[in-house]
Amino acid sequence: MSNFIEYNDTIAFHPGYYIKEIIDESGLTQEDFAKRLNTTAKNLSIIIKGEQSLSVDIAMKLSKMLGTSITYWLNLQTAYDAAKAEADSEEELREERRIFNYLDYKYFREHYGLSDLPRKKDEQIVEVRKFLNIASLTVLTKQDLAVNFRSAKDDHDEASTVRANAMVQVAINKVLATPAPKFDKRKFEKAVNYALTLTTDHRGFYPKIKKAFYDVGVIFVIMPNLSGSKTNGATKRIGNNIMLMVNDCRLNADSFWFTLFHEIGHIINGDYGISFENETGEKEVLADRYAESKLIPPEEYDAFIAEKKFDVTSIKRFAVRINRDPGIVIGRLTNDKYVRFDDVSLKALQHKYKIQTVF
Repeated sequence: MSNFIEYNDTIAFHPGYYIKEIIDESGLTQEDFAKRLNTTAKNLSIIIKGEQSLSVDIAMKLSKMLGTSITYWLNLQTAYDAAKAEADSEEELREERRIFNYLDYKYFREHYGLSDLPRKKDEQIVEVRKFLNIASLTVLTKQDLAVNFRSAKDDHDEASTVRANAMVQVAINKVLATPAPKFDKRKFEKAVNYALTLTTDHRGFYPKIKKAFYDVGVIFVIMPNLSGSKTNGATKRIGNNIMLMVNDCRLNADSFWFTLFHEIGHIINGDYGISFENETGEKEVLADRYAESKLIPPEEYDAFIAEKKFDVTSIKRFAVRINRDPGIVIGRLTNDKYVRFDDVSLKALQHKYKIQTVF
């Protein structure tokens, strides 16, 4: 570390710079000067190199030894610290500008009402930073910022990490602003069973599930997708509550309900974190199995498969029997390779939701 800073055509000197000048002019060695100052040669050397701030104790000793005021030395340190903070801030802003390129300001403006600031990148950065309630956009690059990344760190590039963290940060802030009863796992399991009865309620299911989960301490948030986040959902303990977030990029009946129950599975298993597309691992397998068995009872499914009838009428009849949206059945059959994903005869049974998220 240098004992001076060049910033905006000015130079700020660390107190160690001036101490070095005084020692050179005195003809003493650093070791002899340190002894007279009643400190160690090592400590003095660190201060001279600018690697340590000048303490009040050393400032007092310098003032007594040299006949200066303690304020003189402390003011030198304050001026240096201020210049260093400004230089560091400018360097960090440059890094924030780079990270901001991963984000789409339009996303924040359209979904959350941030100010319209065309071609004013630095002001947009300030707006996003304030909205997310973070000190710097650089924190969005951390994979342990808010929730655990369940897969290996090397599996995610910086861009998807930043976008995923931004989405999760919005959801967390929403939860923090939503007082709710204490999480009760037993009651939550009952609320989950209630949610299963709403898969055919295409227009009213979201507020009903949201209310049922809220009452048992789980705050359910459907987030507008930030392109490139590669997230499916996330769960996190926040105080006495649980955040349950899903991304609205998967609003076909089959993918939405599976994603929701996959995240519910993580909560039931006490596993909190963020789920990315195409993730693998034991925790993901367990959550998948939970979602599969809750959405379609295994014994009922096995009996249906044994009939080997996957036409529209048979699928509709089976969906009615288990009280599920037909799209959920089609999604499972597609995943298990019993029907083709591009089978046009099944399109009429598939439903895509439109959910208005309000923040």
